[in-house]
Amino acid sequence: MADTHSKSVRSYNMSRIRSKNTKPEVLVRKHLFSRGYRFRIHYKSLPGKPDVVFPKFRTVVFIHGCFWHSHPNCKRAVIPKSNKEYWVPKIETNVLRDSEYQQTLKEAGWKVITVWECQLHPSKLNETIEQICRLLPSNDIK
Repeated sequence: MADTHSKSVRSYNMSRIRSKNTKPEVLVRKHLFSRGYRFRIHYKSLPGKPDVVFPKFRTVVFIHGCFWHSHPNCKRAVIPKSNKEYWVPKIETNVLRDSEYQQTLKEAGWKVITVWECQLHPSKLNETIEQICRLLPSNDIK
C-alpha cells in the first residue's frame, strides 16, 4: 500500500515524534509518583539515559514504543511496507542498542525493567504499574 501522505507531510509528522517526555513516559511517572516513589528521569550518566531511574534501589525503567523498539509479537511493531531498506536497519539498530545498554547496566549491578507502550493501554495500565511496584522495594519508599 502506498503512503497516504506526501513526503513533506510525512517529514513533518515524523519530526513531531519526541524522544523524551512522551505520553507513555509521563503516564508511568505520574502513577509511580502518586504511589510515593521518587526517582530521576533521563539520567545522563547511565547508558541509554533510562526514562525513570531509582538510584536508591539501583533500578532503571525503560519505556519503549512498540514500533520504535520492535516489541516481539505485538501488532504495533509492524515494519512499514514502503522504504523497508530504511526502516529495517533503523529498527534493528534500536533493538541492538537497547540490548547493549541493558547488558551494560546489568553488569554494573542495576536492575532493568522494560515497559512496552502496549502495556499502558487503559485496560492493562494498573496491572503494569503493580508489576513495576512489585519489582521495587516497598519498605523504604520515601
